[in-house]
Amino acid sequence: MTVQAESTISSAETARARIRELIISGDLAPGSRLRERDLSQALDVSRVPVREALQQLEAEGFIDTSPRRGATVKQITLRDVNELFDVRLSLEVLAARLAAQAASRGQPTSRLRQMMDTAEEVTRRHEHAQIPLSNTALHAEIVSMGGNSLLEYSMKPLLGRMQWLFTMTGHRDPQVQCAEHLSLCKAIYDGQADLAAALAFAHVELGREPSLQGLAGRLPER
Repeated sequence: MTVQAESTISSAETARARIRELIISGDLAPGSRLRERDLSQALDVSRVPVREALQQLEAEGFIDTSPRRGATVKQITLRDVNELFDVRLSLEVLAARLAAQAASRGQPTSRLRQMMDTAEEVTRRHEHAQIPLSNTALHAEIVSMGGNSLLEYSMKPLLGRMQWLFTMTGHRDPQVQCAEHLSLCKAIYDGQADLAAALAFAHVELGREPSLQGLAGRLPER
């Protein structure tokens, strides 16, 4: 790979991360048009990496493209949120089980403990902007710890949508979520695979109804 090609990939990844951050924060609202020229100027990169970034973000479910309007920020719906919970019930339960099994075989849990400590600290300090970031990082580490590359590949685009959801549902009590994370992580540390899977299922399912209730009226049905 040439230096120029590596630079383009790096610029595209930087652009993707920044645009995604603006979408998740709400600075780029649902339905907003995403013009390559405007974004390249705002991000101080050429239009080529911006175009690649938009293609990646479309694959991740953050934007829609159409011949008439071009790229726009996706309008997430209550149906999208409900479907995300359905998928999480399968994949995150598996991730928790695999992580606990890995711990039972002696795999270090230090990184997960660090992630949990960070999540607990930002929750204690009521750092509302950081809570979705730290919670997403915690879920990502549980997936990574299991060592299943296909699961990691499947979860990668979902983690961004989860962060988007966590940001939109800031009305939920972060202390409750933190307590659920602590119980889940302890089961993983202890290598209790069945318990970890059950707690992961409960954690996801318990979040469904309050998330949908809090977003009702703010998001379209479908």
